[in-house]
Amino acid sequence: MSIEKGKEIIRKKILNLTNNPGVYRMLSDKNEILYVGKAKNIPNRLKSYVSDSHLPIRTERMLSLTRKLETTTTTNESEALLLEANLIKKHKPRFNILLRDDKSFPYIFIGQKDKWPQLTKLRGKKNREGYYFGPFASVGSANWTIKILQKIFLLRVCDDTVFKNRDRACILYQIRRCSAPCVGKIEEENYKDLVGDAVDFISGKSQRIQKNLSTEMEKASEDLDYEKAAILRDRIKALTQIQSSQKINQTNLKEADVVSIFKESGKTCVQVFFFRSKQNWGNQAYFPKHDPDEKEEKILSSFLGQFYENKTLPKLVLLNIEINEKILLEKTFSSREKKEIIIKKASTKDEKIVSKMAEKNAKQSLTQKILETESNSKLIDNLADKFNLKFNVNLIEVYDNSHIQGSDSVGALIAFGKDGFLKKRYRKFNIKSETVKGDDYGMMKEVLRRRFSRALKDESSTKAMPDLVLIDGGKGQYSVSREILNDLGLHELPIIAIAKGKNRNAGDETFFHDGKLFKFKKNDPTLFFLQRLRDESHRFAVSTHRARRSKNLSKSLLDQISGIGRGRKRALLNHFGSAKSVEVASFEDLKSVEGIEEKVAKKIHDFFHDN
Repeated sequence: MSIEKGKEIIRKKILNLTNNPGVYRMLSDKNEILYVGKAKNIPNRLKSYVSDSHLPIRTERMLSLTRKLETTTTTNESEALLLEANLIKKHKPRFNILLRDDKSFPYIFIGQKDKWPQLTKLRGKKNREGYYFGPFASVGSANWTIKILQKIFLLRVCDDTVFKNRDRACILYQIRRCSAPCVGKIEEENYKDLVGDAVDFISGKSQRIQKNLSTEMEKASEDLDYEKAAILRDRIKALTQIQSSQKINQTNLKEADVVSIFKESGKTCVQVFFFRSKQNWGNQAYFPKHDPDEKEEKILSSFLGQFYENKTLPKLVLLNIEINEKILLEKTFSSREKKEIIIKKASTKDEKIVSKMAEKNAKQSLTQKILETESNSKLIDNLADKFNLKFNVNLIEVYDNSHIQGSDSVGALIAFGKDGFLKKRYRKFNIKSETVKGDDYGMMKEVLRRRFSRALKDESSTKAMPDLVLIDGGKGQYSVSREILNDLGLHELPIIAIAKGKNRNAGDETFFHDGKLFKFKKNDPTLFFLQRLRDESHRFAVSTHRARRSKNLSKSLLDQISGIGRGRKRALLNHFGSAKSVEVASFEDLKSVEGIEEKVAKKIHDFFHDN
């Protein structure tokens, strides 16, 4: 394909553009967004695509596919930066540097208006009034911190429904992780003091708290109140434990993200460390998708724009390299956060220590990632050799079904590539046809027809065709799968069916492909690989089926009772834990649920117990 057509489209567009900042989007003949870019002056930026004689090969490929150009003007360059980051994350254009696996981070939250504030973990918008602490690099890191905070400050972690309906203290009180405000084991004023201490501690003010606990413990011992002294001793030990875990932060960083990039063999890892209240709250590795010859500076600039597009920034972002867009990023983020944001390369001795530590972690993570990718590539290549596949295999899709006597029937699709299991490509299919529910062959036909019919109509990256289809089933499953793909014109798409051995023994599987039968030795790595793919598809299918069955069970039991709306249903399920428990609950138990009056409780009880 010639790049001249793409250049001509840009030349014509430039004639009608004014010298404003904004964002431009290059689109293919199928309206797929190929690239999103920002510019201080859109026409000047676009001119470089048609005037430069030595464009990178990647840019030439992009121009050869470009059949349409769209622009959006903004009032300033900062707005263009934010819009660019938003559009890249939304559309994931194939020629942009892409931040993958960008998830929201958990925070620890303590309510400010509650009478008995709860210590909890949350994600998403901060729309409740209270204290937010984070971000934590992982759910595990946040959970560990909450567990230690429970030991030190004895704050409740149960939700309001459970809290209001308790008549005796739970096990957390017995193991000294809660002060049991639910049943009056602590005065309101004393509980507020614990909340204040917890907020001070997470904010970095721990010395006063430790001194106060030590003083209280000594006094309790002098008063011969050994039980109280033991509780205080355990709280001090927990306090020491969490302080010692933070010793890694020798740099005295109060509020900063440390972001270090490392690039090798055309691949990159960006490591982010979170420091808040002089504490290290964990780190996370990212592997942006980019062209192998892309410069580190450009990768890191793009990463920062996308990473902080939906996150609250700390006052300081420490980098291990200089970036050209530092001033623009600082200006944009400062305006959005309504506080001064500093982005700088580590310069002081302490800053360099922590920046080098993050860079070392980035190097280790990238090395591990490359090794895993090479290992996955080798497994896939061996698989292709064993089955004499004619094409290179980069993407494998595995299909399985799950149902119980035809009820809640679901089909499941998982995907595997050289980066391992691709969770974002997993799909579930609720079986629609009543005539095939419970019929494994019919279910597989419906799933494959729906999946590949959709893919043939929409060639976007999320529905890209696999290079190999793996079916959990025997010769019959292979035949019906081949029939469906042939009907859709996908004669060349290879299928492998995996049938369990006698007595369902692992290691005795039989494989069907292209009219031939295959068996492997029990210690063959290819056999282990295929079992791993099959087991993951089965796990996903079963978990999806259970989730649907549980949802439908609660519907079938409670939605049939008149007068039970969403609010009452939620109250019942929160109180009893499941619809099945509601079914066996006594009339008195039903009456005790908040929002369930005596008349409604009788109606529920009669529904389940009248013959």
